[in-house]
Amino acid sequence: MKRVSLAAALTVMLASGGSGAALAADTGDAALKAAIAGNARTPANALRDSARHPYETLTFFGIKPTMTVVELAPGGGWYTEILAPYLRDNGKLIAAGNDPQSASEGARRGAARFQQKLDANQAAFGKVEIGAFAPPTTYRIAPKGTADMVLTFRNIHNWIPIGEAGMQTLFKEVYDSLKPGGVFGVVEHRLPAHKAQDATASSGYMHEAYVIKLAEGAGFKLAGKSDINANPKDTADHQGGVWALPPTYANKDVDRARYTAIGESDRMTLKFVKP
Repeated sequence: MKRVSLAAALTVMLASGGSGAALAADTGDAALKAAIAGNARTPANALRDSARHPYETLTFFGIKPTMTVVELAPGGGWYTEILAPYLRDNGKLIAAGNDPQSASEGARRGAARFQQKLDANQAAFGKVEIGAFAPPTTYRIAPKGTADMVLTFRNIHNWIPIGEAGMQTLFKEVYDSLKPGGVFGVVEHRLPAHKAQDATASSGYMHEAYVIKLAEGAGFKLAGKSDINANPKDTADHQGGVWALPPTYANKDVDRARYTAIGESDRMTLKFVKP
């Protein structure tokens, strides 16, 4: 019995680098995994995890639970459902979307719907701060130099109609909101380089090189690219643009099986850093 105990002790010491204390298994970001698995998530949203890879995406960007994070244009709150519980106790989430004070009734309604979502689950969303982001006029993102990370998911194509100068201003506003060393994380539908991108990105797809050019023009450095959200099945030439694919199915039952087989769009995942 004594010999077995010594062998077991030796095994523990070897596993722990000879310190005599067993190392805990590396579970990655357990808090982030818990947020992704948590009950704040809408079941229909959670079903999209296999296409959107939230854990891999957010860890690629380098998110930590102590950060001040801005989510630009959160829409219905797909990522908000993960970010808000994750940052609630030790960090801060600023959701900068529709302006509640906008002159546009549609924007005010959108802001009200988002606020209703937050109000319905105070335990998860009660500490989310509300900003406003409505290019080219409204950039209530975060005070200058205070954010650790700004994130946006599948949104840049929506802003292209404001024009080149407007896009330059937009990226500079994001840049200014970040601390030195802060991260701008972008996920966007990717248009193959050999295909033409029209002036308004009407298909929903963007050239990766153009997004990088905009960010670098604002002063960002490209820190990394990832194929986490790549989909080689997506040819980016669908009738109705990217919205033909799931989950939107803009063409309804026309070619639905084919679009289901393709899955969600091919996406660039880019990490930029403010020097």
